[in-house]
Amino acid sequence: MKRIFMLMGLCALLCHTGCTFSNGEEKKEKETTFLVSSPMKMDTTIMEDYVSQIQSIRHIELRAQEKGYLQKIFVDEGQLVRKGQLLFQVMPNLYEAELQKAQAEANFAKIEYQNTASLAQRNIVAPSELAMAKAKLDKAKAEVSLAKVHLQFTEIRAPFDGIINRFHVRLGSLVEEGELLTELSDNSKMWVYYNVPEANYLDYKTSANKEEITKVNLVLANNKPFDYPGIVETIEADFNNETGNIAFRATFPNPKGLLRHGETGNIQMRVPLKDALIIPQKATFEVLDKKYVFVVGKDNVLRSREITVAAEMPHIYVVKNGLAENDKILLEGLRLVGENEKVHTKYVEPGTLMSQLDLYAE
Repeated sequence: MKRIFMLMGLCALLCHTGCTFSNGEEKKEKETTFLVSSPMKMDTTIMEDYVSQIQSIRHIELRAQEKGYLQKIFVDEGQLVRKGQLLFQVMPNLYEAELQKAQAEANFAKIEYQNTASLAQRNIVAPSELAMAKAKLDKAKAEVSLAKVHLQFTEIRAPFDGIINRFHVRLGSLVEEGELLTELSDNSKMWVYYNVPEANYLDYKTSANKEEITKVNLVLANNKPFDYPGIVETIEADFNNETGNIAFRATFPNPKGLLRHGETGNIQMRVPLKDALIIPQKATFEVLDKKYVFVVGKDNVLRSREITVAAEMPHIYVVKNGLAENDKILLEGLRLVGENEKVHTKYVEPGTLMSQLDLYAE
């Protein structure tokens, strides 16, 4: 009988042990492991957008140099013209008459000088009288030259190759000396101006890779990139005390003539960042337009923390505030956990993590 009781007790013990082991396995199988990592600290560059103003390298006003009626217009608005090409002509009649008068007076002075010189050779007149005749001839020649200049001023020619802008006068108009006729733009190259904050200016000036960051791209008003890159060539001397910005100027080639004076666009400029903290975008979540991450404490308890993003690139954020280099953040499963929840984690080295992303960092 005792043997029977002993066998029954042993069976009960084995059954209890088997059940306990089975529940433990089930609990272990249900426990989820979450990947965590730390922000990666590295030097990188980001792309900053700046509103820009596009201008021709030469954009001038063409004005009347003499008063008179606009007699002829030889070009049209928007036309490409060549250096020296005749554009406008102010009625030249008055200036032609003045030239003829000056030439007649010069001819008279020449004859008078020649006669005086002949008399001087025979000692009939004093040398001073010959000198006066010579001075009179020189003055008459100067009057001829001046009349020719005035006549030339009735013709307005292109000082360089360019595109004619809108006319401000019409054929037959009485124009005053100095009156604006039109503008002429040389669009072979374009100057693009944009304002850079002081912090970005300092990063730019202290960057070691100057040749690379001087190249900029231009995005046009239709959100399409311009085909040719530009080069930052000039920075203005002074900061604007009201805005804290300084003006940069980039030069862009314009072989197809797409860019015109007065256009707008956005400059994309590489800005170097030293010791930047970068994290994957997938490690963040948003609440009311604010970005957060789950920081894993030493007790493996999750606590949400707000972060400030300095820049956004494909798959990653550059963090300005909210995280330190040694913080551990949850990488995935953000919707499966909650605040103050204790989780089982597995650490992934930041370098390994970033190498698996399509990282844009130069």
